[in-house]
Amino acid sequence: MALTGPRDFIRPLVQRLQPYIPGEQPKISGLVKLNTNENPYPPSPKVLAAIKQAADGRLRLYPNPTAQPLREKLAKFHDCKPENIIVGNGSDELLAMAVRAFVEPAIVTKSRMRTRTAGKSVVQFFHPSYSLYPVLAAMHGARANAVPLEPDFGLAPVRALKRGKQWDFRAALSFITTPNAPSGHGYSTADLQQLCELQTGVVVLDEAYVDFAEENGLSLSLKYPHVLVARTFSKAYSLCFQRVGYVVGPRELIAALDKIRDSYNVNGLGQIAAMATLDELPYYRKNFQKIVATRRRLSPMLAELGFEVFPSQANFILVRPPQYAAWAWLQKLREHKILVRWFDDTTLWDFLRISIGTPNEVDALVKAARAILR
Repeated sequence: MALTGPRDFIRPLVQRLQPYIPGEQPKISGLVKLNTNENPYPPSPKVLAAIKQAADGRLRLYPNPTAQPLREKLAKFHDCKPENIIVGNGSDELLAMAVRAFVEPAIVTKSRMRTRTAGKSVVQFFHPSYSLYPVLAAMHGARANAVPLEPDFGLAPVRALKRGKQWDFRAALSFITTPNAPSGHGYSTADLQQLCELQTGVVVLDEAYVDFAEENGLSLSLKYPHVLVARTFSKAYSLCFQRVGYVVGPRELIAALDKIRDSYNVNGLGQIAAMATLDELPYYRKNFQKIVATRRRLSPMLAELGFEVFPSQANFILVRPPQYAAWAWLQKLREHKILVRWFDDTTLWDFLRISIGTPNEVDALVKAARAILR
């Protein structure tokens, strides 16, 4: 058949893809930006100095291809070996690599074959959670299995998951965002362990916000042969601009990810920034405490105005606003130069996600909310 235009060159799978939609990055100055969960506090001055000092003749050279010095430093931090760690261009790259490494594309030919290999082509996650997961599954031609969370965004007990039969304990890859995004709901290590023990495929505990939480699942990634933990320097460590993430887990799984890693996938300045960050942990831990304190102060202030505020162990809160629809609040707050996040998802239409900013920024948010309600 003759080609009719550029679209004919594009794979049908790619034509059908719905891309991941990031939070708005405004071009207007003076906006209070509470929509993308960035840390409101800057990197440590020593980290900034290390980046500036590295901006020299080294820029003409390739960086360390495996981020070996950073992996060695992370291994000491997490009491494991460098072979248990892989570093990526943000944790998003590593999540995508996990899909490519552990999931077979869905088979669409013989029904008998499709049944026999069904679990091997499944990318599984709870809903709502990180909206990148279904995009990664679609890009790979895998089958996405989105399983609803409880109404309070908690995990259903394992016995309920078994009874409901929607959660696939044979799924090739299961993502669990912990703490959950966009709700901020924290999950106990015991609950995560119980679920991990029953999975026969790989489990990735996506801990992008774990530094603001009460518990974490890192020990599980060093205990079980099929569990990985993904972390990032973006949210808690103020390095969104540098895009550095990492995964901890069994060396065999890490080696598999390394086989499909892009060459020189982590830029040199990012590696240096991350290593300097690990030398400045007391500075960052103080910032964590400030963010948690501001979160605890903001929640009751919004509740007094009629917002339903969900408990959070992250650097953001999820709220159901009063009087107007959530999408209307999004526009009204923007008119007051406040940016928050609304998701065009039927499960989340009634909610807004609000990043925790500085005390002055959240005061501006509350002031704007009061004005809107008046």
